[in-house]
Amino acid sequence: MSSSEAGKRLPLEGVTVLDFSRILAGPYCTMMLGDMGADILKIEPPKGDDCRHWGPPFVDGESAYFLAVNRNKKSLCIDLKKERGKEVLHRLLDTADILIENFRPGTMDRLGLGYKALKERRPSLIYASISGYGQTGPLRERPGYDAVMQGEGGWMGLTGEPDGMPMKVGASLADILTGMMACEGILASLYRREKIGTGERVDVSLFDSVLSTLCYQAQGFLMTGEVPNRLGNRHSSLTPYETFRTADSHVIVGVGNDSLWKRFVAVIGRPELDVPEFEVNAGRVARYDELALLLEPIFASKSTDAWVSLLDKAGIPVGRVQNVAEVFENPQIESRNMKLLVQHPKLGELPLTGNPIKLLEAGERDHAPPPMLGEHTESVLRERLGIDDETLRSLRESGVFGT
Repeated sequence: MSSSEAGKRLPLEGVTVLDFSRILAGPYCTMMLGDMGADILKIEPPKGDDCRHWGPPFVDGESAYFLAVNRNKKSLCIDLKKERGKEVLHRLLDTADILIENFRPGTMDRLGLGYKALKERRPSLIYASISGYGQTGPLRERPGYDAVMQGEGGWMGLTGEPDGMPMKVGASLADILTGMMACEGILASLYRREKIGTGERVDVSLFDSVLSTLCYQAQGFLMTGEVPNRLGNRHSSLTPYETFRTADSHVIVGVGNDSLWKRFVAVIGRPELDVPEFEVNAGRVARYDELALLLEPIFASKSTDAWVSLLDKAGIPVGRVQNVAEVFENPQIESRNMKLLVQHPKLGELPLTGNPIKLLEAGERDHAPPPMLGEHTESVLRERLGIDDETLRSLRESGVFGT
């Protein structure tokens, strides 16, 4: 389904984003905006976005890290350390609706591209900043990376076995979550601008984003002063709600209420567990160790496939613990268009992970591949700013477009 079909229009068509961000949180945000139809102008320094060089894996010199989050963008390689580069950028800003950056606080000010300066020039501009700790506060100038934030924000204090090392989540969820939060703030600001006509400063940090997900864990601490601990794969407030070893691998089960518990004990063929001590969830949580000892040999008696089939038929939430390859074998992925295929100028047919937001009336855009470094510099400047070939040649020869 394409936005070019009759009656279809992507929600952000006509919106222009100047994307100064690099690595993961910012590019994930702008990829989402691009998926919704925005025109993303990715402004890269002469060496490109840092994650163009992160790997392995590389395929034919292209980084999987970069390819994962940069579809539907146009790459402009412009050296902002050169005055003529800044001049070009200021002219581009006059055509933009949104600017997004994820440098350390103060960096854009030193480049003459800070929020206050640009607000005066373009009051309608939405200016989004992503940083480790935010634009204010005593830690504002500290750098922030995903793994550090998983530690500082409390996730690692909750993740891992009770007697083992604190563990980070396997995916870069702090970055991805922050990119989503930034996207949400930008969309809200666009709506606000439609009503009152002026732009907004969007300030999103990795630390705040991670902290916000602590949710009931944080609330429990704030109310009681009790510090939640690492529990492995079990849940602090529900049981059985965890991973069990089966005869051949692992299965994860979520018995989320008392009616499911009654159904669960019947399905597993252990009616003797339907006793007052386990009848309500609070009792099961209080007797977790006792219940776990009873359930572990039961699950070990059958294969994962057998348990998934049995529990799924009974309407009890259950799933396999799968690796990435196994995930992509799921037919749900094709039906939900969560695996895209685009034509890359160097790699040919390139598979990408799809967007989880489905806008059924607007449809889905015809996706463009992640750009080569500086691929669109001259074409964008020619089309948007009317810069002639002679001036482009002069800019190129003076090093404004890198090497």
